[in-house]
Amino acid sequence: MDVYALVTDEPLDVTPIEEFVQDSGNGAVVTFSGVIRDNDDGRPVTGLDYEAHPEAQRFLEECCQIVAAESGLRVAAAHRTGALGVGDIALVASVAAPHRAEAFTACARLVDLIKLTVPIWKRQHLSEGVAEWVGL
Repeated sequence: MDVYALVTDEPLDVTPIEEFVQDSGNGAVVTFSGVIRDNDDGRPVTGLDYEAHPEAQRFLEECCQIVAAESGLRVAAAHRTGALGVGDIALVASVAAPHRAEAFTACARLVDLIKLTVPIWKRQHLSEGVAEWVGL
């Protein structure tokens, strides 16, 4: 199945990702945008740095292919790397389906699989000047 997967250091644009999954047979497009927030467990965060393994895009594509094969739906995802500030989009995942329930389920599965398997790591910068790797 044809999927859209992109790892980039450029700002993410939701529109082409949603356009990729949509077709005239689908009545639901569910899109998740992972946005950099200003806190983590009550500690102020000023930004995140994302670093990707050289094969990260292949892993992201595999996640999309797995969810597309399981669901039979059109699937797309993009992950950003580099320095991101509060409010920037780090991850976009989108799925289109005839009905909303299957689109929500597939999109949640896609995001969970990406977080679990794609080798992209984040270092968060805290307001007191400390930087720490998250989830290692």
